[in-house]
Amino acid sequence: MADKVLSVRGLNAYYGNKKAVLDVNVDFYKNKITAIMGPSGCGKTTFLRCLNRIHEVNIEARARIEGDIFLNSENIARMHPILVRRRIGMVFQKPNPFPHMTIYDNVIAGYKLNGIKKKKHEFDTIVEQSLTRTALWGEVKDSLYDRGTFLSGGQQQRLCIARALAMNPDVILLDEPTSALDPIATAKIEELLNELKENVTIIIVTHNMAQAGRISDYTAFFYLGELLEYGTTEKLFTNPENEKTENFLTGRFG
Repeated sequence: MADKVLSVRGLNAYYGNKKAVLDVNVDFYKNKITAIMGPSGCGKTTFLRCLNRIHEVNIEARARIEGDIFLNSENIARMHPILVRRRIGMVFQKPNPFPHMTIYDNVIAGYKLNGIKKKKHEFDTIVEQSLTRTALWGEVKDSLYDRGTFLSGGQQQRLCIARALAMNPDVILLDEPTSALDPIATAKIEELLNELKENVTIIIVTHNMAQAGRISDYTAFFYLGELLEYGTTEKLFTNPENEKTENFLTGRFG
């Protein structure tokens, strides 16, 4: 069994008095892709946002969590949230490069926003390496100082992944990263994720069962805030233990 990178114990997530995630216990493994699936409104995105302490930022909704999340045995509740988000990066559903920034500045935005100073040649290296890892370097190396919003949707999403990778995270969280993309751009992102897992643990929320089947090593199935089933993707897809999992996978609900 691969090493555990993230361990979640007794996790409950709330919006005010409403419990959105119920007593989740799960481990995520190094250099593996885990897909999180389930019907709309079942707590997938809320759960994902708990993993790097973004959930609790929603003060208006009185968002909070109970339970423990360990990153390489270190409790993230005892870490500064900014440090947590450096080590556990996030890529959202809709590509969101910073509109006022160039491609170059988008990649190193995490450093700039956190006041981390480096020499120009060091940033140059980080930008080239991050864009190379996301198969973007060849496409944008001659337009690094154009705005990131001039790129296509698929390129923008790869730029957002490069921005997360630039901080050298242990884990990257992706919330339906291809739902706004066409099939060709989606295939590029999937190919990219398969390559990236050699160096980083990936957790992806997806509504696309075929996508989960293609790229994930493990799958977690959520239903009404509960983690009903978790295991290797092959086992869960071919021989689910829970009837609700089977109903979801066969299209009886979802």
